[in-house]
Amino acid sequence: MIYWQVLHSLEQIQSIQEESVDTPCLIFKHSTSCSISISAKMRLERDWAFTTEELKPYYLDVLSNRTTSKAIAEVFSTPHETPQVLLIRNGHCTYDASHYDVSYEEIKECYYDTY
Repeated sequence: MIYWQVLHSLEQIQSIQEESVDTPCLIFKHSTSCSISISAKMRLERDWAFTTEELKPYYLDVLSNRTTSKAIAEVFSTPHETPQVLLIRNGHCTYDASHYDVSYEEIKECYYDTY
């Protein structure tokens, strides 16, 4: 089960960068009005097996937090998309995927490939 940390402010982006030095972080950018995004979120939640000590998951509602979503794209040099996942390690995005490419299996593979 995923215990999402809600991401809702610009200040949290820097905190995630700092935190990712010790614990990798996953940011899930979600549009509550998009069926693809809803499906991606459900698949992640169904398959999730990481503990928060292994990988800390953050959830961003892009419709309510557009400024934060755009800042994430800038800070991590990724396109602004939804749904989208970003794996953050040592302050940098090491993996991102969007739309139908959002996959727990790929996140898990990338996570373990870099350890």
